[in-house]
Amino acid sequence: MRDPRRYVVIGGGLAGLASAVWLAEAGKQVTLLERRGRLGGRTHALEVPPLHDLPDNGQHVIASGYDHLFRYLTSVGTRQYVAFPHRGVLRWPGGRTTIMGTKGFGALRALVGAHPEASAADRVRAAVATVRMGWECLNQPADLPELTTEQWFQRLGMPAKAREALWDWLALGIAAEPVRQESAKVFADVMATGIRLGVKHLRPVTIGYPTTDLDTLFVSGAQKVFDRCGVRVEHRAVARRILITDGAVTGVLLADGAVVPADAVVCAVPNSNIGGLLDELPEHDEIYSAADKLGYTPIVSTNLYLDRPLGTEGAMEALIGGAGVIDEVFDRQRMHGRRTENGWLYCLTTSGAYDQIHKPGHEVVDEQMALLRRYYPAARDAKVVHAQVVPMPRATFSQVVGTDGLRPGQRTSIPTLVLAGDWTRTDWSATMESAAQSAARAVDLLLALPARPAAAIS
Repeated sequence: MRDPRRYVVIGGGLAGLASAVWLAEAGKQVTLLERRGRLGGRTHALEVPPLHDLPDNGQHVIASGYDHLFRYLTSVGTRQYVAFPHRGVLRWPGGRTTIMGTKGFGALRALVGAHPEASAADRVRAAVATVRMGWECLNQPADLPELTTEQWFQRLGMPAKAREALWDWLALGIAAEPVRQESAKVFADVMATGIRLGVKHLRPVTIGYPTTDLDTLFVSGAQKVFDRCGVRVEHRAVARRILITDGAVTGVLLADGAVVPADAVVCAVPNSNIGGLLDELPEHDEIYSAADKLGYTPIVSTNLYLDRPLGTEGAMEALIGGAGVIDEVFDRQRMHGRRTENGWLYCLTTSGAYDQIHKPGHEVVDEQMALLRRYYPAARDAKVVHAQVVPMPRATFSQVVGTDGLRPGQRTSIPTLVLAGDWTRTDWSATMESAAQSAARAVDLLLALPARPAAAIS
C-alpha cells in the first residue's frame, strides 16, 4: 500500500537533494523547498557572463572513502564523472615538484618523506610519528578535544619538513582551518574514518576530482529523478517555521504566509539558516545554541583565466609554503578536457581564508598571481584574461578547538522531524560526504517509521 505521508525536504543543497532523491526512490510523496532560484547549495556552477562560460563556484575534491556520496551519484547517474589520479603533485617555490604516489610504496613515501630536503633522520622520525598518529586516531587520548592540530603534531614529534610537505596541508583540507586553531579531534576523527574504510575496502583512501561541472555532477541527475518520481520542487520558497501539533509535524510555514502540508520533514539547511525553523521543537534552544557556537569558516575560490598555460604536471597541485594565499591549483584543462578560446582556466582555493575574505577581488587576484609567479616559471609573463573571485564567508561550519560534541544528531524528539546537513553529527568533517551521510541517516529514520493508514493523515 502506498505511504500516504507527505514528505517535505527543506533545503536544496547536497543534503537536501540526497534526502529527496532517496525518499523518492523509496516511493514517497516528496516536496523540496529551496529558498533560492536554483538547486545545489554550495555545489553548483557559476556563470561568467562576459565569457559565456560556466565554471564552478570552487573546486571540490572527492575522497575514495565517500561511500554515501557515491551512493548519491549512482542514484542520479553521474558516478562515472569522478576520476582518481594515480599520483599527486606537490609544488615548491621556484617550480620544483614532488610526485606523491597514492598506492603501495609511493603512498608510503608520501607519508614519511614527501619533502625533497628531508633527511634520513627526518624520515625515520616522520614514520614513527605517523604510526603513533594512526594509533591515537583509533585510540584517542582524553585531552585530544582540547588540543589544536598543531599542538598534537608537536606532541607526536612530527618533523617540521613532514608537516610542511603533507600534514599541515592535509589538515587544512580536512577542516578548512589552519592547524594553529583547528581541533585535533576533528582531524583525528576523519583520519580514523579513513583508516577504517581503508581496512574495510582493502585499499587506502585516495583523493579524486569531478571530470565535469558541479551542476552536471550533482543537480541535473537529481532533477531527472524528481521528474521521473513526481517530486515537486518549489524555488524561492523561504521556510520560516516547521509546524508541530501533538508531537507530530503538520506543515511548514513559508515567509509569504503560506503553509505547505507535511507529515514528515527533513530539515537540511546550513547551521547559518536554522534559526526560527525549529521554534516548536522542544529542544530547539540546544540546537540553535550548537549552530551558533559552531560558527563559520571562510573560503575564497578564484576562477582565473590566463593567456597561457601554467605548465602544471597534474590536474591538481598543492602549493607548499603558500602562506595561506592558495592551497591548491586545479587545472581545468586536464580535469575537464576544456578548450582554451577563453584562456587557460585554473581554479584556485584558499581554505580558512580569514585574511582574504574581506579584500576586494582585484587585490585577491593580484596577490594570487604574485604567488603563482613564485611557483610556476611559465606564469611570470602571464596575463589575466578574466578573473572571477568567489568569496564564501560562511562556506562551512567552524571546526576549531571547543566545537567537539556540538554537532546535533539527525534524530529529534519528534520522530517525523529529522535534521540533515554537513554540520550535523557524522563520521566526517565539513565535506560533501558528511552532507550525504547525514541525508542517508535522516532518510533511514523516516523510512523506519511505522506505517500509518491514509485515514490517519488529514
